[in-house]
Amino acid sequence: MERSLINAAELDLEERVVSINRVAKVVKGGRNFRFSALVVVGDKNGHVGVGTGKALEVPEAIRKATQDARKNIVRINLLNTSIPHQVTGIYGAGRVFLKPAREGTGVIAGGAVRAVCELAGITDIRTKNIGTNNPRNVVNATMEGLKSLKTAESVARLRNKSVEEILG
Repeated sequence: MERSLINAAELDLEERVVSINRVAKVVKGGRNFRFSALVVVGDKNGHVGVGTGKALEVPEAIRKATQDARKNIVRINLLNTSIPHQVTGIYGAGRVFLKPAREGTGVIAGGAVRAVCELAGITDIRTKNIGTNNPRNVVNATMEGLKSLKTAESVARLRNKSVEEILG
């Protein structure tokens, strides 16, 4: 994931733990257990970030993951309460189909996708998780899809046309 220039200290961020996993390393004396955490942070206004952390105890893993997520905040292009157009985000075996919805529809999404969408500030969207249901790949695929969203203004600028010509 690309590093952003968004200052996390200026944003009023909420955090949500998506998954906590117990991982084991087998050594000569038995098994060493650690915990890995996946956390999503966002301000519900177009800024969202994802981070992972690993530690001997759950609270420390969550703290590390939150710190990592604050470093990876990206700006998402929103259109009112939804997204500007449909998009498919792909990361590893995870594919997430994101489709804009009318106002009042709500967030129709699975757990990992729901966390990202709600913390990004999207209140009306339909999604479909295709392929894997591994939370890390699903969250990263959702982020890839959201990062690839373009507004009509940015497309018009790229094509040297007016917004009216783009929208028809």
